[in-house]
Amino acid sequence: MKHKVGCVLALITLFWLPALFMACSGEPQPAASHVSLDSSFRETSLEKEVRTLMEKGISLEDRKRQIPVIELAFARHTTPERARNLAALCYLKTLGSPLCPLDLAEIALAETGGHRLSSKATSSKGAMGVWQLMPRQARSHGYTPEEMRNDEKCADAAVRTLLSKLVVADGNMDQAKKLYCGVGPQAEAYLRKIRSIRKTLLAEMQRSETQIALNDQETAVQ
Repeated sequence: MKHKVGCVLALITLFWLPALFMACSGEPQPAASHVSLDSSFRETSLEKEVRTLMEKGISLEDRKRQIPVIELAFARHTTPERARNLAALCYLKTLGSPLCPLDLAEIALAETGGHRLSSKATSSKGAMGVWQLMPRQARSHGYTPEEMRNDEKCADAAVRTLLSKLVVADGNMDQAKKLYCGVGPQAEAYLRKIRSIRKTLLAEMQRSETQIALNDQETAVQ
């Protein structure tokens, strides 16, 4: 019996050793923007999370550090509880993809920041929800347009839409976000708005990390 257990453990070790080596090597792994979207969505949550560690060098800790800044930014437009829930969705829905929480947060702020990040927001063209998905986009991801009122489903559809735009944009994230809006002058203005939001979020993140570092130094001295 002990011999059998030992054999099983040895096989498991051999199976995971290459993945562990890649995750710990410190070298950024190729982005998965050109991988079939259908195959990526068939992965389990655990497989997605493991793959995240190996994509673009973005660690889970890097992602988690973005959440308080996103929550603070959202709280300026909606209630603290809703800000917390939406920030959590930005984290959870981008796991296992080349996107990071800030990418999803920027789009939410650009799309419905002026409407209190409301799930009931509807554009003149019929786009719905916090991330403003058009009915045809919702249907292409297996949802009804009305389901875009559900924040979780809307976030999921937004991630899938942005990933599809990322493929069209050949991995250029700015171009993908521009395509998320559309084309023409309106899309150009949208991209400028996205960049402005990103600049603010990154500045707030830098201030937060600087303050944390100062607090750690004070604690160490005491």
